[in-house]
Amino acid sequence: MAEARVDDQAARDADAALADLWARYVAGRDGGLRDRLILHYAPLVKYVAGRVGSGLPAHVEQADLVSYGTFGLIDAISRYEPSREVKFESYAMARIRGAIIDELRSTDWIPRSVRMKAREFERTVASLETTLQRSPTDSEVADAMGVEVEEIRKFLGQLSLVNVVALDELLGDDDGGAPRLVDTLKDTSALDPQAMAEHGEARQLLARAVEQLPDREKVVVSLYYFEGLTLAEIGRVLGVTESRICQLHTKAVLHLRTKLADIA
Repeated sequence: MAEARVDDQAARDADAALADLWARYVAGRDGGLRDRLILHYAPLVKYVAGRVGSGLPAHVEQADLVSYGTFGLIDAISRYEPSREVKFESYAMARIRGAIIDELRSTDWIPRSVRMKAREFERTVASLETTLQRSPTDSEVADAMGVEVEEIRKFLGQLSLVNVVALDELLGDDDGGAPRLVDTLKDTSALDPQAMAEHGEARQLLARAVEQLPDREKVVVSLYYFEGLTLAEIGRVLGVTESRICQLHTKAVLHLRTKLADIA
């Protein structure tokens, strides 16, 4: 009992010290205080980099992702306003992820031929769904495209990063981050009704689209985006390899983009 009280007091002291650090930084924007905040929140960068990196090819270095994400953390700290009562961790994770994705996009490591196949895949899926009135199987898509199923699975794996971002962008803004309502609200005590309505409508459209996915794709999307599991963890849950989960995830996102375009 006494140990629990000591732990609670230590946690309160740590929270108070962090709040004081934020207050002093916001008041003077001192570089030394900013560096202390960066060190405190550095584990956030590693966490986000791990989530993004779990769906990338092996040649993408985790250290590079952490480096890219650190710039996002610095940007988040510079822009954050504690007075708006938005949890910093949530705000920063979107900025960190956006910085990582922006840097990866700028290197354009995905071959042009793979991007062209992705567009062909989307068109083929949309056409087959119209004809079949259901989501087509891998074999049906492969036959329509005139390729082997394994070739489709191969380029879906190569596209994994692009489509992780694409799903986020369905509810996010153009730079890959989450909607930053805190940057536009004039009244910090109330949410913008129009923004709330638009966000709610987008979520409803996405939920309807997810419900139309094949069962395994639906499970992958739910576990990854709503339960926070990594691709490797989902693979263990479903009893398949991480690369197969990566392919299912990519295919699910391409399906979602097609379905959302039809709904819209």
